[in-house]
Amino acid sequence: MRIDRGRDALLVVDLQHDFLPGGALAVGGGDEIVPGLARLAPAFATVVATQDWHPPAHVSFASAHAGRSPFEVLNLPQGPQELWPDHCVQGTPGAAIHPGFPDKAATLILRKGTRPEVDSYSAFRENTDPDGRRPTTGLGAWLRARDIERVVVTGLARDFCVRASALDARAEGFEVLLLEDLTRSVFPQREREVTAALDHAGVLLSRSTDLLR
Repeated sequence: MRIDRGRDALLVVDLQHDFLPGGALAVGGGDEIVPGLARLAPAFATVVATQDWHPPAHVSFASAHAGRSPFEVLNLPQGPQELWPDHCVQGTPGAAIHPGFPDKAATLILRKGTRPEVDSYSAFRENTDPDGRRPTTGLGAWLRARDIERVVVTGLARDFCVRASALDARAEGFEVLLLEDLTRSVFPQREREVTAALDHAGVLLSRSTDLLR
């Protein structure tokens, strides 16, 4: 299993301060993946990094819903919405990508979750909006225009944005490889459920050491 610089793209999901220890929505052990990503990214010719980029009072913030608390699920017209602490607010230090990620390796920085009324876990599509749609971010078409066939997925968090990105990449017709050592979960107890969904979609699981031999 080797990196093909002509057909492979590395996708680094939400490696931002608010998802790292000390951040507003810290993922346990999230900082542990930074050195591995710093080693891996320069090996790819195409590297996409996503960035949660929420306006204040975003629909995913518990603070935007009176009487609600973080980590509750609220039923909205478009479906269930996980509620989170305010995080990755546009232009704040918490929204910045960790400086350990080699910025010069990035081909594209894709900002998501920018509309106040709809969340966006996936790098490829927004979550369902009030009109019942899942608008595309355009990433699939952008990758195909660069002749990419396989997407290697990493980042935070495995059980939300990484999972959604991997599943949507498969739905877009790409081969997908998820590197288990370069991701961490918000809720590790859901690991088996997430793995089952990835397996069912045909997402392959591996480790960065398998690519860097």
